[in-house]
Amino acid sequence: MKRFFAILTYLTMITSNAISQELQTVPKVDLKKYSGKWYEIASFPQIFQKGCHCTTAEYTLSNKGYVIVENRCNRDSINGKESYIKGKAFVEKDSSNAKLKVQFFWPFRAKYWIIDLADDYSYAVVSHPNRKYLWILSRTAKMDNTIYQQIISRLKEKGFDLSKLMVTQQK
Repeated sequence: MKRFFAILTYLTMITSNAISQELQTVPKVDLKKYSGKWYEIASFPQIFQKGCHCTTAEYTLSNKGYVIVENRCNRDSINGKESYIKGKAFVEKDSSNAKLKVQFFWPFRAKYWIIDLADDYSYAVVSHPNRKYLWILSRTAKMDNTIYQQIISRLKEKGFDLSKLMVTQQK
């Protein structure tokens, strides 16, 4: 019985240490390379995405210094009615473009941190410093399983509760 409690205590310490560590972003993001269409491969379900399938995000640099964000999904099935929302993303100062604040409804802005990014910008992982939000994005509707598993492994190391991760249906 003592051994059980010792193991439980140890596991609690490991988990709390991982979560209490500050979430790190990638060192730098080239917003021109980041621009374009991304497919959601998996995410932590959010109320505002309820019933979404075939979710995509498109980022376009504006000439006014922010990023235009266009999110789309098909409601209730992969062939469902398209849902669309447009917003803006603003780069946080001194973040090397890895930390943004996304705004869909004024005056509210949400933290959008790029925490993993392929060298060739073929995939990206986005979160919030509280780890309650998570999106795995890809330039293609399907992601190579080996790459996906490597991302999952890195997310575990960063203290994410991956039991909440849901794979997104894409066509």
